[in-house]
Amino acid sequence: MRQEKSLRSLKKVIFLVSLALAAIIFSLLAKEPLKVYYSKDGKFSIPFGKSYNYTDILVKRVVDGDTIQLETGERLRLIGIDTPEMHESQKLERDSQRSGQDKKVIQELGRRAYEFTKNLAEGKRVSLEFDVERYDKYKRLLAYVYLKDGTFVNAKIVEEGYASLMTIPPNVKYADLFLKLYQEARENRRGLWQ
Repeated sequence: MRQEKSLRSLKKVIFLVSLALAAIIFSLLAKEPLKVYYSKDGKFSIPFGKSYNYTDILVKRVVDGDTIQLETGERLRLIGIDTPEMHESQKLERDSQRSGQDKKVIQELGRRAYEFTKNLAEGKRVSLEFDVERYDKYKRLLAYVYLKDGTFVNAKIVEEGYASLMTIPPNVKYADLFLKLYQEARENRRGLWQ
């Protein structure tokens, strides 16, 4: 009887150690905040991933004119703007057919927009502002991005003529501002509108 009790205690310890190891592994892989679970013996918590401070985060690299990668590894799509494609894709094909422009011309404009965004944001610490939807269908973060000096990155790209507008409800907080900046950039032949 005593041996059975010891065996049950050992199994319980093995189970708890296994649970703790699983929690450690999940915390390294997942990107969710701490979760707390309750058992009849009391409360215990299992950390799942890290919670990030989106008010002070590094832009690790610029992917293209309207997409960046954060130090967390997450990709972020800048809300409200659209820059020309740099790489072969279905969107490049659609944009070429829709605009009547050669794909090589669109790709060159995409490279110029990429260089502008790269010079503006890559390697800099930023803060993010979210709108109604936090992720797009590709699981990218959707946000408005601000440099530490207060520069509104999404707006600056439009203002300098390196992006068109892409307003997708319900994320429309700055749609009117972007429209005004876009019209001014086109009228003044800035950036890609030269």
